[in-house]
Amino acid sequence: MCRSIKTLRPPFTDDADEDDVRAAALQYVRKISGFRAPAAHNAEAFEAAVDAVAAATAELLDRLVVKGR
Repeated sequence: MCRSIKTLRPPFTDDADEDDVRAAALQYVRKISGFRAPAAHNAEAFEAAVDAVAAATAELLDRLVVKGR
């Protein structure tokens, strides 16, 4: 799917921050929408989707338990 989205959880990375989460969310929304940058009439929906995916990603990363670390 999106090969440019990197794994954000330990042990793959210990320093993922909000910018990394937002970048991954943006890549995901770009991929599934088919738009690199949406038209003005779709910008609000596009940004809302990026925000929602970023929030879900941050929650997932906060809740994951990595065994053996």
